[in-house]
Amino acid sequence: MKKGSIKVSVIYPNSEGKKFDMDYYCHKHVPMVGSLLGDALKAATVEMGIGGGAPGSSAPYAGMGNMYFNSVEEFENAFGPNAHEIMGDLPNFTDIEPIIQVSEVMI
Repeated sequence: MKKGSIKVSVIYPNSEGKKFDMDYYCHKHVPMVGSLLGDALKAATVEMGIGGGAPGSSAPYAGMGNMYFNSVEEFENAFGPNAHEIMGDLPNFTDIEPIIQVSEVMI
């Protein structure tokens, strides 16, 4: 993404006994979010945690979704009206409360 773009990261912390259905996330949730956000969404990626920094350690995050927008305003205008539907789908794939970070792409 180009410098100045806005990246919205939705991060799901990994912990014992929590569920995260990556198949549902990739094939149902992310496409639904993309259709709801429309043209405001410029790109999206999904990451699956496979390990931590130390060899053999667990990944600190079960998964992460990243969405890219031209501006914070475009994100807010697209997400706001759809927040209830998007957040309402979470129980279908996880019982983890996500961490959300809005960042500006620097390079």
